[in-house]
Amino acid sequence: MNQHQDIAALCAGRPVAIVGAGLVGAGWAIVFARAGLNVRMFDANPDITRKAVPLIEAQLAGLQRHGLIDEEPAVVLARITPVATLAEAVDGVAYVQESVLERVDVKRQLMVDLDALAAPDTVIGSSTSGIPGSAFALGLSISPRVLIAHPVNPPYLVPVVELVPSPETAGSTVDFADALMRAVGQAVVHVRKEVEGFVLNRLQAVLLREAWALVQEGVASCEDVDKTIRDGLGWRWSFMGPFETIDLNAPGGVADYAVRLGPLYQRIAESRTHEAPWDADLIREVESHRRQHLADADLEARRAWRDERLMEFAATRRTQDPRT
Repeated sequence: MNQHQDIAALCAGRPVAIVGAGLVGAGWAIVFARAGLNVRMFDANPDITRKAVPLIEAQLAGLQRHGLIDEEPAVVLARITPVATLAEAVDGVAYVQESVLERVDVKRQLMVDLDALAAPDTVIGSSTSGIPGSAFALGLSISPRVLIAHPVNPPYLVPVVELVPSPETAGSTVDFADALMRAVGQAVVHVRKEVEGFVLNRLQAVLLREAWALVQEGVASCEDVDKTIRDGLGWRWSFMGPFETIDLNAPGGVADYAVRLGPLYQRIAESRTHEAPWDADLIREVESHRRQHLADADLEARRAWRDERLMEFAATRRTQDPRT
């Protein structure tokens, strides 16, 4: 069997459903359709679904330009079917990827609705960026088949996905989601217990809190903070993680690094409490800095530029060792 046939066999020939057709949902539609699965796409707001179709079409054209899809864009697009109701979207599907608003009440209501509509073996993954499944997916007949499947946006270019079970998630659900995500080309991270923000956003949160604090204290401008990551840390982080980075940055490896620089990092950590939220004055300052470098009117074009760079990078990564 070819790759598409393998994935179809995993889902027993059944389609998958995308619920929530914004940027993340549309991105997931590309992931699954590119892998050969038929996709039904639904959003409670029909306008969002309508806007998603040309967005997907444009992104597929870009993927073809960079050699990131093996078929014509029209062939992949034809596997994505917008539908008008949630019931139509999830009828008989093997898997549902939920990408609705990042609100507990919205997600909980959707779970209640899916409890009444989903087939008894349908697995449901949530794209939530940091809300544990126990906050919205417990106490239902579907609860053993619900887990977090948190992507990075756009998921068809940045492959990592965090799988986070709730206390009621069955082991077989995690196994299926792991197999499915690997089959469609994602890099799976298993989060072993529930924690707000999971792994990715907890790491990102620490960096962002320090970045805003450095600006607030006048240590560095937004542009110089961005430059430090873009032209410094980001070069290594684009192909290795923090533990491998420090393992290579001391003659004796990671233990040697910890002895040499551990006290410095401890002093840095002790110098911060981060008890206050980002206040209005700081937000205005950061906004002013950013608008000096990128006007509001240019945000959409810059996002397109970002996606093109990610496509170039993804194309390069295809030729490298899978570990990198």
